[in-house]
Amino acid sequence: MSQKPNPNTMYDAVIVGGGVAGLTAAIYLARARYRVLVIEKDEFGGQINITEEVVNYPGIARTSGRALTKTMREQAEAFGAELKLAEATSFNVEGDIKTVHTTAGDFSCFGILLALGSKPRELGFNGESQFKGHGVAYCATCDGEFFTGKDVFVIGGGFAAAEESVFLTKYAKHVHILMITDDFTCAEASTEAARTNDKITIHTNTEVVELTGDSMPRTLIYRNMKTDELTCYQAPEGDTFGVFVLAGYTPATGLIKDIVELDSRGNIITNKQCQTSAPGVFAAGDVCVKDLRQVATAVGEAASAATQMEHHLAAMQNKTGIVPQRPEQNPSQSQALPIEKPGEAASFTTTANTANSELFSADMVAQLNAVFARMEKPIVLKLDLDDRPISTELDAYCSELASLSDKISVMRTGTQSTADATANTPCVHICTADGTESGLAFHGVPGGHEFTPFILGIYNVSGPGQPLPDTTRLAIKALTVPTTIQVLTSLTCTMCPDTVSAAQRIASLNPNVTAHIYDAGHFPKLKDRYNVMSVPCIIINNGEKVEFGRKTIDEMLALI
Repeated sequence: MSQKPNPNTMYDAVIVGGGVAGLTAAIYLARARYRVLVIEKDEFGGQINITEEVVNYPGIARTSGRALTKTMREQAEAFGAELKLAEATSFNVEGDIKTVHTTAGDFSCFGILLALGSKPRELGFNGESQFKGHGVAYCATCDGEFFTGKDVFVIGGGFAAAEESVFLTKYAKHVHILMITDDFTCAEASTEAARTNDKITIHTNTEVVELTGDSMPRTLIYRNMKTDELTCYQAPEGDTFGVFVLAGYTPATGLIKDIVELDSRGNIITNKQCQTSAPGVFAAGDVCVKDLRQVATAVGEAASAATQMEHHLAAMQNKTGIVPQRPEQNPSQSQALPIEKPGEAASFTTTANTANSELFSADMVAQLNAVFARMEKPIVLKLDLDDRPISTELDAYCSELASLSDKISVMRTGTQSTADATANTPCVHICTADGTESGLAFHGVPGGHEFTPFILGIYNVSGPGQPLPDTTRLAIKALTVPTTIQVLTSLTCTMCPDTVSAAQRIASLNPNVTAHIYDAGHFPKLKDRYNVMSVPCIIINNGEKVEFGRKTIDEMLALI
């Protein structure tokens, strides 16, 4: 006879996906006094975080995507929802009690809400795969600066293409929008800025034929689909150009394709009650079949899905006699990782240090204190500096960090002149208390989106470190070949932190592996050596392998 689940560890609902839909559902379910867990593998808020201006969300005249979702998260946590940064790996949806298997452990529940969102669509034109990371990119916010002073081609005719083309004019010499339709497919108001920008040329009824070059793109051929006229763009001698594929998104349903029914495009099919083909499994947001993918529609669908889920959860409690117990409400109790994202709630409940900090906000200090409270051993930040302003900034950053905890100290190896400095300064090495290097280092100043992985690196070296499945931990410790991982990042990139954290976690557990992280903006020689035009860029053993894109720990293990 199976053991009855413990109501203190069980959830009413597990929401997979922490974007707009997932957070909305969490607000509704937690407010209805159900125990709710939101699992997010990347960044709470989802794709809307990269949108600089949201002007069509009812009741809010103008805001940023990040500010909007930050408020949503705070609302969800205030009602008692629990948030964890972890990746769902598989599901068991049979029976009354279901299980979501994740990189942070297994979670039992009565109902699952799939709010998986979507990922940038790849078009498959000739040359797209070959030049990915070396000229082909999918995020203007992450990679726009790499194309400063160069011509840029944006492929797509929707909202993302219209908005991000305008953003790219901050860097590009000129932006060409190539769309296969007669006009933009989004609201006219969203396209006005692109239509009236002197640095943007719009090519309608146009498709890419081929992208060619050597180590970088040199030639782009595109065709007018009405006249059949071919245009060949040739980069200036010795230069290159950028191609941004901004042609929408594909649903992130690979993990559940054998569990719930999907349409021909991979979207989840639901009924009017937002139920999938699997009993007790619901879905909402951009992962579902829908005509309009906007924040407003995601919020509406998620509210409906959560309301329908309430009936299912109440029935399951009545049938099984199990009522999952909510922990004492605390808006900062997310516990999957020792820290989550910059400026958001701390992951462990702790009393915030109220000491004044010039570099870190009150929210960041609260997060830092949560981590410091868990650290088992002191660490040393060893600085390699040169005489550039960026070194002065790094010195101040580390000194301020050390002033917040007696578990952190700073050691300086001396300051080199810029002429004598290597291509690796400035750098902060995370070391054990006796000054032994752990293999983790950051070159530049770990601010912006690199704040969280840097603090996680400190936590992983100090112990106990982020939780891992036993199989992953054993796989890391089994690595016997010396391996150097270099990750080039941008402080504005939302995809970089996961890749950085994966590399650092591996290095923290195995002395055969080192993980050196570089702010690409301050290390142009390294960027040029590997023709890096997109981040994150992962360089294994000084160029033995070069890969681009977000990587989980398991994916990083497979790479090395």
